[in-house]
Amino acid sequence: MAATGPLWKPVYQAYRWVYGVAQILANPDGVSAVAVRRKLRALLGAMTRWQSLAGDLQPAIEHFLTVTRSYWPGLFHCYDVPDLPRTNNDLEHLFGRYRHLERRITGRKVTSSTLVLRGTARLVAAVVTQHRTFHAHELAPHDLVSWQSLRNQLEDRCRQRRRQLRFRRDPNAYLAHLEDRLLKLTLPA
Repeated sequence: MAATGPLWKPVYQAYRWVYGVAQILANPDGVSAVAVRRKLRALLGAMTRWQSLAGDLQPAIEHFLTVTRSYWPGLFHCYDVPDLPRTNNDLEHLFGRYRHLERRITGRKVTSSTLVLRGTARLVAAVVTQHRTFHAHELAPHDLVSWQSLRNQLEDRCRQRRRQLRFRRDPNAYLAHLEDRLLKLTLPA
């Protein structure tokens, strides 16, 4: 005990700081993002001023402060937006559920490439339909401009994917075709 006694003070101090950060971010009082930001900034300032109290754990405290600074811009949105998860675990869970659902439907072990191409529509549709059923009149687009914009984005992705496939099949022919098109554009008529 006598040999390890001096090691406990820095561990205790670092634990108090990290636990304090966790308490502030848990926001048990339900205060606004501005108040959480103010409290956290004060604690991080104290950690910066007194990090020498952490002894051998000082590099870990410096790393903690650096990582916290890098996350700072997006750290407080969840306190002002209702139902916004504080971590990305919920988002990962959502994608995992979709992957599991698709695997059950198709029998494939890997996600199909259509998730990349049409994910903005397919993922939203898969998630929303798990919560309730829709009637035909609800599925008709109400905002035709945004619907057409989404369709155009999806088609652009499909066109890009087709070009990639053509390039992978025969790169020389694809590049020769591009070169011919470029020469036709640059040569005078």
